[in-house]
Formats: sequence, C-alpha cells, structure tokens
Amino acid sequence: MSQAPGRLTQRDVARLAGVSQATVSLVLNNRLDAAARIAPETRERVWRVIRETGYAADPLARRMLKQLNQILGVFTYEPVFPSTSADFYYPFLHGIEAEAEQQGCDLLLFTSAPVRHGQRRIFHENNRLRVADGCVLLGREIPSAELHRLVTEEYPFVCVGRRDDADGLPVPYVGADYVAATAELVERAGALGHRRFAFVGPGSSVESSADRLLGFRRVAGPDGLHLPVSVSTSEERLARVLEGGVTVVCFEFLSDAIELAQAAVDRGLEVPRDLSLIVLGDPTTPVVSPLDFTSFRIPRQEIGRQAVELLLNVLHGQADVTQRLLDCWLSEGTTLAAPAE
Repeated sequence: MSQAPGRLTQRDVARLAGVSQATVSLVLNNRLDAAARIAPETRERVWRVIRETGYAADPLARRMLKQLNQILGVFTYEPVFPSTSADFYYPFLHGIEAEAEQQGCDLLLFTSAPVRHGQRRIFHENNRLRVADGCVLLGREIPSAELHRLVTEEYPFVCVGRRDDADGLPVPYVGADYVAATAELVERAGALGHRRFAFVGPGSSVESSADRLLGFRRVAGPDGLHLPVSVSTSEERLARVLEGGVTVVCFEFLSDAIELAQAAVDRGLEVPRDLSLIVLGDPTTPVVSPLDFTSFRIPRQEIGRQAVELLLNVLHGQADVTQRLLDCWLSEGTTLAAPAE
C-alpha cells in the first residue's frame, strides 16, 4: 500500500481502512470519550494505513510517526506527592528528571487519571497519553491488562521495575536484580555457618516480592521457612523462627525487621549473637531504628535515569534489548554474624 506524499487525505485514509472519515478524525485526535469509543482493532487499522502510506494528515499524526516533540510522560500508579510515598518515588524521579534534562526533553506528569476501586488507571476516557512521545510508568503493582494494551497499541513506554510478560507479550523495563542480591546475602549467611533460614514477606502478588523469595529459595532451598503476612504479629513470627531452629531471618520490609528485633530483645535474645537479621533492600520511607541492618541498596536514581535512556532508544528505534536489570550493592550493617554455638 503506497501513495505519494501530499496527496493523502483523511478521506483516503478512511477508504483504505474501511472506516468513516469521522472515525479517522477521532483516532488522529485520540478521542477516547464514551461518545467516541472506537474498538482497538479499528484504531490500529487506521494507524496501519497511515504508517504504510508514509504520510500523515495532521501534526499529531506526524508526531506519532517518529517526528517527536521531546515531551516524555511520567505516570505513577500511586499518588506521588503525599509524604508516605515521596521517599519511595523521589530517587526514581530525580534520575528521570536528570536524564530528561541531559537529553533536552520536557517531562509531563499525568495526574488526571481517576482512582477506581482503590487504584489509578492510565487508560480512562480523558487520558492524554498521545500528548507525550512516550511514557515512564512507576508503581509497585501495574495491571497486566494495561501493560498488554500499551504493547498491542504500540505506545512507547518503559516501566520502572521488572514486569512479567503481559499475556505473553514482553514488557520493556529497567529494574533492580533482587534475585541476585537476595541470593548473595543468603549465601553470605551460609558462609558464616548458618544452616536454617527464614523469609518474612508476601513473596508473591508483585514481581519485586516474588524475585526476593526466588533469590532466597535458590540458596535456602525448599526447607527455608517462609512466613507470609498472614503470620500477623512479630511475637508469632519469632516463635515460629525459634521452633524451627532458624538462626537468620530475611525481611522484605524494614518495619517487619524492626518489630521482630524488638520481640527478640523482649525475650532476652541479642541481635546478631542469638539471631541474625537481614533486610532485602533499603527502606522506602524514613524509619528510625537503633540497629544498622545488614541489607542491600537499590540503585533507584540510576534506574530512573536508565528508564528515560531506554525510552528514548525505543522512540528512535535503537533499542535492541528493552529489559534491563541493574545490580544492587551490599550494605554490611551489624545484624549478621556467625551463629552461636
């Protein structure tokens, strides 16, 4: 399918795509309100005609065809401004901003998405995704259905954090290698003589949790004790740990480690002489603790920076690999020692 540049009109696109001229206009202007809802396959058929003819009918379509406007979107699935999440998002956003500035791009924070059933959704009737060349997505949990739609509609995006495939389609991301970092810490404990290990955390529901548990299992094996969030109190967890002869406990969340450490002290135990504790990552919110926990640090700022770098590579057709995992670095701390005799 080809047609000389300058001769293509919306009417031509409509004829070639088998739709009405009004449908073409709505697609080009990204009209997704209820009165102008268009099936995804119809929208894709219109864009395919435009791509294959090599000519766009208006400035928005030209921008979609890789004539970029140097605006990158940022979408967070949790609110970014409350203090409870600010410390989590800040280093990512700092890296995103620094790289965007370095590359001469402006950032557009998408804030119009409504919260439905407790979660924000990037696709809604008034979304303005097409205003930006592409988007960086942040969130502890990102719905697979939205990732699948972004991939199938060929909207350029990169996730912060590793993401599973969306219904079999690979998702572009830059994340931290939690599997390797967790395994390295558990191996270090084993080298000190520990033989019985426990993991405190959900270990599922989101990729970052599953990766930590996978790294734990690689070293601790199937006999490693997993205490999910259903074991609700630190006293109950400590009792399970002591009953199982566990000498080192790994935590997904710092707050859980602090609570169990206090429970151990209340029972006359000393950390790390009687029980070693490892935190699988640095805290996402400020937490005051008398202990300097052995842990690993997550390169959040670098993840944000590389997410922008990868997105720009995708936009310019230069991304051979669209999934990156960055190394974490260990923090020695003082809560890991050889087990008592």
